[in-house]
Amino acid sequence: MPLDPSFIGRSYPPEDTYEVSRAKIAEFADAIGDPNPLYRDIEAAKAAGYPDVIAPPTFLTIINLASINVIVSDPELGLDYSRMVHGDQRFVHHRPVHAGDRLQLTTHIDDIFVRAGNDFLGVHADITTVDGEPVCTTHAQLVVRGEQA
Repeated sequence: MPLDPSFIGRSYPPEDTYEVSRAKIAEFADAIGDPNPLYRDIEAAKAAGYPDVIAPPTFLTIINLASINVIVSDPELGLDYSRMVHGDQRFVHHRPVHAGDRLQLTTHIDDIFVRAGNDFLGVHADITTVDGEPVCTTHAQLVVRGEQA
């Protein structure tokens, strides 16, 4: 079943707030094998001009994935999750994420199209602090593989 193109332009407001902690940043840095002291050492981060330890650039995958899952699990969209693959992901950082940030996401469906029998879903998320300060804009393209004949 093809994706419903009437979803283009829909926005999904924040469902909750994600509180960035030093422990979560360190766990993520450990998981990706990055020893950068800015991710663990408060004094090193402050010496570099940050208010607290900062997160690796891909840290926001943690909260971005949850917002994408809200979209793809909407039964009216018609997406077969078992056929979906992640086609592309990019981040446009407006400032580093640091411990103590309280973040929210608003996710938008930008495009839905078919190419070579596969459905493509383009989405972006605006990640801000609870006060509305822009932190990052993420872009993702999801591909729902067509069924074999």
